[in-house]
Amino acid sequence: MTDYRERAARLDRAVVWTRGRSARPGPVTVYPDGCMDLIWTEGALMVAGPDSRAFLAPSDRAGEFVGIRFAPGTAPALLGVPAVELLNQRVDLGDLLPTREVRTLIDSIDNAPDRVVALETVAARLAEGKARADPVLTAVADNLAAGATVADTASLAGLSARMLHRRSLAAFGYGPKMLARILRFQRALAAVRAGIPAAETAAVTGFADQAHLSREFRDLAGCSVRVLQPR
Repeated sequence: MTDYRERAARLDRAVVWTRGRSARPGPVTVYPDGCMDLIWTEGALMVAGPDSRAFLAPSDRAGEFVGIRFAPGTAPALLGVPAVELLNQRVDLGDLLPTREVRTLIDSIDNAPDRVVALETVAARLAEGKARADPVLTAVADNLAAGATVADTASLAGLSARMLHRRSLAAFGYGPKMLARILRFQRALAAVRAGIPAAETAAVTGFADQAHLSREFRDLAGCSVRVLQPR
């Protein structure tokens, strides 16, 4: 078990999370959720781009991690980088912003009595003077998360299929169909972890059948449904 906690962040459409020093060292599996994270860990700031498959985050020691997870479509405006350029990547913030600026930001967190608050302050500082996330695209993400079809979502957004795909790459890192798959997987993952049987999970979260659910778990999570069920 890891010492993991999260809460709503001061920033809109974001949560802040911590993984404390008491966590046991070892790799942590991160499942795709359409989000992007800004992460501090002992002298470093990095950005976790959107994932299209499960990511095994290496950890060779027990350390302190603090992160802000931005809802789909919100981080690219903050960072000034299209999400597709960070797809399935973890990069130093210094690769995206001036090194001196990033060093100052890191020092402000390293020396803060409350690193969670300090990281939120850093994120707010990065947002200063930046355009806000495109409300059309955040609405697209919300509609897909609620189970709407891509066709209906495009219609509600007033976008052609081609335009929605192009704008989705910049906002989410992948097209709307892939985002819909990932958000459906997240609904199913929550149900499975809550102890709902696989067949029932498939029926209530938009899968054709249990076999379809199993295929998606193997493709997106890299494991069977059974592995993620509570024991």
